[in-house]
Amino acid sequence: MALLEGLMAALRPDTLPYTVLGVALGMLFGIVPGLTATMGVAILTPLAFNLSPAAGLGMILGVYNAAMFGGGITAILLNTPGTPASIATTFDGYPMHRRGLGGLALGINAIGGLIGSLFGLVVLAIVAIPLADFALRFGPPEYFALAVFGLSMMVSVSGSSAVRGLLVGMLGILIATVGFDPMLGYPRFTFGNVELLSGVPFIPVMIGLFGVAEVLAQARNAAVGRDRSYAERVEGARGALGRIWPTLAEWRRLLPPIGIASLVGTFIGAIPGAGGDIASLVSWNLSKQVSKKPEEFGKGSIEGLAASETANNSVIGGAMATMLALGIPGDAPTAVLIGTLLIWGLQPGPLFFRDHLDLFYVIVGLLIVSSVLSFVLSVIRARSFVTWLTRLSPARLWAAVLVACVVGTYALNNSIQDVWIMLLSGVAGLWMREFDLPPGPMVLGLVLGPMAESNLRRSLVLSDASWGIFLDRPIAATLLAAAALSLVLTEAQRLRIHLRPHALKSS
Repeated sequence: MALLEGLMAALRPDTLPYTVLGVALGMLFGIVPGLTATMGVAILTPLAFNLSPAAGLGMILGVYNAAMFGGGITAILLNTPGTPASIATTFDGYPMHRRGLGGLALGINAIGGLIGSLFGLVVLAIVAIPLADFALRFGPPEYFALAVFGLSMMVSVSGSSAVRGLLVGMLGILIATVGFDPMLGYPRFTFGNVELLSGVPFIPVMIGLFGVAEVLAQARNAAVGRDRSYAERVEGARGALGRIWPTLAEWRRLLPPIGIASLVGTFIGAIPGAGGDIASLVSWNLSKQVSKKPEEFGKGSIEGLAASETANNSVIGGAMATMLALGIPGDAPTAVLIGTLLIWGLQPGPLFFRDHLDLFYVIVGLLIVSSVLSFVLSVIRARSFVTWLTRLSPARLWAAVLVACVVGTYALNNSIQDVWIMLLSGVAGLWMREFDLPPGPMVLGLVLGPMAESNLRRSLVLSDASWGIFLDRPIAATLLAAAALSLVLTEAQRLRIHLRPHALKSS
């Protein structure tokens, strides 16, 4: 009953228009590379000063929710993650678009996003406090083990060569050490550059490796005649626009990864400091391990796409549970949301549910409404967005992507150095393609390297340099065992895929 009342409050005429505005803006922040959900929430927070809590939160939560949907659109159509949480979407979404299945990929993006988001919100409404209490048990050993579990995905996203993937991943971890030492505070590998003291920013590197590198590769292939003609690509993309919804047989394949990703995304979202990028990568890897067709992952698998998009949307429910119940941000956007709540004198924490229970259900209602609106907007605009892209000439499309990448990167910190880092990463990404080096492991190293290093050193300080602390803590030991099992299963799958053609040939 309380949830229904919260939903009705979210649909009130003085609240719903602000939620619609937030969803529209959030979709824009998700589509444009570099304009993340965190940035959208931060920019709109000052505008909420003069609004009621319900209206202001409707606008801000709409941005947060819709940006997750929008990030997958750019990842699918342009191989450029609109948000960090959409990295894994490029693994299968863009290959599907290249095969003429862009419409289906966008449909799965919207469906997975809606199911993941609603599942996370059900968890938020029912088990917010118990889930947040479990997340509070995470200390440095658990965070290190979680980072190791995430880094074990390097092998899964390494393509045909695990060795090359691991080498690229180690390079990403090395780049992540640039900047201040997390424990002692002295600069490392900055070479006297003051702007590198804060480290190499992750988002410009991500945009460069995926977005700029894709533009450079397409331009080069067109120049030397190695790519199929633009007319053929347009015809393939237009042909896919007739079918956005999966067939019944495809639905049967989508249900297992959607279920896995919903659970994993909500759980990881509840862990303070984790986010959609980690959740989507972990879910993608787990779905690959249980799939009957693991060889399709990374080449246009509908299961891989569903897993990544479902996970990065289900994170919202878990992250909100941790933020509201404990006052600890589950991810970057919820860190900004804490400041937003303080505008109206609302202190997130254990007493929030006692003092503001009605507002809690309004928040859940606002998130449900924004999820449905984001889904509708994604489906309605999918056809027109793909059609618009396919009508552009190649040169104009490349120019539009580059402009979006530059603008989004510069807007992060108003730093021209971030733009240079993005462009250099784009050149490096093109070079990596020439030598068949996967960019995914480097992104993993950049994201999880600092988390692994800092928590490893904190754990060893707490245990007087005893490595037994990782085995004495049940959660840490379980995550490390899961990482080892993940490596074994991934290599077993790789071997099975390698031997399958030989078995068929001999038969």
